[in-house]
Amino acid sequence: MRKSWKLGGIAAVVLVIGGAGVAVMASKGDGPKKPGEKPKTALEFVASEVVKPVVTAMPAQIEFSGPLVAPSTVIVRAKSNGTLLNLAVGEGSRVKAGQALGQVDLEELRYRIAERGASVEAMRAQMEQAERTFKTNEGLAARNFIAQTALDSSRAAYESARANWQAAKAQLDTSQVTMRQAGLVSPINGVVAKRHAVPGEKLAAEQQILTIVDLSKLELAGLVGTHEVSRLQPGMPVKVQVEGVEQPVEAKIARISPAAEPGTRSIGVTLVLDNPKELYRAGQYAVAQVVLADDTQRLTVPIAAISRNSGQEQVWMIENGSLVRRIVTTGRSDAREGRVEVLNGLKPDAQVLAARFDNLREGDPAQIVAAKSAKVASAASAPAQQ
Repeated sequence: MRKSWKLGGIAAVVLVIGGAGVAVMASKGDGPKKPGEKPKTALEFVASEVVKPVVTAMPAQIEFSGPLVAPSTVIVRAKSNGTLLNLAVGEGSRVKAGQALGQVDLEELRYRIAERGASVEAMRAQMEQAERTFKTNEGLAARNFIAQTALDSSRAAYESARANWQAAKAQLDTSQVTMRQAGLVSPINGVVAKRHAVPGEKLAAEQQILTIVDLSKLELAGLVGTHEVSRLQPGMPVKVQVEGVEQPVEAKIARISPAAEPGTRSIGVTLVLDNPKELYRAGQYAVAQVVLADDTQRLTVPIAAISRNSGQEQVWMIENGSLVRRIVTTGRSDAREGRVEVLNGLKPDAQVLAARFDNLREGDPAQIVAAKSAKVASAASAPAQQ
């Protein structure tokens, strides 16, 4: 009887210890639950809200913009003072090189030419007289009838008179050239862009009369950051989207500035756009896009999958039925395709949330369902983690 009692006591103690072990394991697995507490409901995401990273090439794109300008633009100016008698062309008129554009009263210029012609004749007469005097003095000096100083004086007078005659001839030639150029003729083929004067107006020398534009070639000048300009070269093809035109047009880079603009740290890039049919006009706004091929295959996710938290970039993933926040480092991005390169932090088989959702907490249960139910992540009311 005593032995039986001892054995029974030992068995009871073993059972008590064993029961305590089971309770500890249960507590370790589920944790203590408060009275009335319900188990967490798994967040449900449809298949379109969860994506896997895609390995693809990401061509780079450099973009700059500005107004189109016509480099072959000339301004017809008055060559001398006069009255504008008439203009044969108006704004929008097409003109050819050498075509007469109008007429200016050049009476004042004609009087100046006549005056300078008379001055040339007077200077020539003075020069000839000084020459005769000098030659006479040379003969007298040879026979010692005059002093050497008198001969030198006559030589200087002759040389001075000859210089004055040559100066007068140069002034006359200048006036005659001005007369030949004073006619209003077009220097290029193009279109009259603007009239700066009206018939009857008194013109001053170098006053603007007409602006003529050649639209066969247009240029677009823009600014590119110093960190990108090294990837550009003259002759590279460029797609230009002109304001008001649906389809982009092909152009080429013509020039790259050798120095950055002060204060902007940007470098000027100029491209040339052929416009033989004159479909585009100077002043139209245009956006140039240079696409650079990419030979590297990159791990990418949608841009919307990337959020920021405490200055770090992150993505949310579903891993083993739970939400996991993963810190990532991004690289190149492509706004056209809506994707961004992930340099590290993700594997190709990761299940990434493709958009931002509210009130996500790491460790919450999550699952992918065929159709969106009422228990979706975006239905939570707390603000998103950013």
